[in-house]
Amino acid sequence: MESLKFDRTDLAILAELQREGRLSNADLADRVKLSPSACLRRVQRLEQDGVLAGYAARIDPDRVGLGLQAFVRVQLARHDADAVQAFTERVNRWDEVVACHALTGEMDYLLQVVVQDLAHFSRFLLDHLLNASGVADINSSFVLRTVKQARGLPLGHLG
Repeated sequence: MESLKFDRTDLAILAELQREGRLSNADLADRVKLSPSACLRRVQRLEQDGVLAGYAARIDPDRVGLGLQAFVRVQLARHDADAVQAFTERVNRWDEVVACHALTGEMDYLLQVVVQDLAHFSRFLLDHLLNASGVADINSSFVLRTVKQARGLPLGHLG
C-alpha cells in the first residue's frame, strides 16, 4: 500500500484528532487555522482515504474491572497458509486479545491480552490458546505497570 502525501494542515488535523477525537469541527478548524467548511472537507477526505480509520474512546481497564494485562508470545507448530489462517481467525474471535502482531524471530505472534484477573487468564490460556490446534509453545509476561501508553502516531516527523 502506497503512503499518501500530507501537508502541514493535514498533519495538524491528524495530531489534534489523535489528542482529542471528540473535537467539534468548529474547534478543530480554529485550532488548525482553517474555515469550518475547509476543515470539514479535509477531515472527510482523510476519512475517505482511510487515514482516519475510526474514532474510539480510551477506557481505563482498572476502572472497568480488567486489572490484569499480559503479553503472550506464541509459536505455531506449522507455518503453512492453512495453519496461519486458522490461528488468526481464532485470535480474532477472542475478546481477551486486544492486539496481535506477527513477529520475526523465535516466536511467531505477540498477543496483548487483557482480563479480569489471574483466574480469567488461566481460563483463557487453557480453554482457548492452549486448546487451539497448531500452537506449539507459548510464553507469557505480565504487566506490572504501564510506563507509557500509546497515545497516537508520531506525526511530527512526517512534515
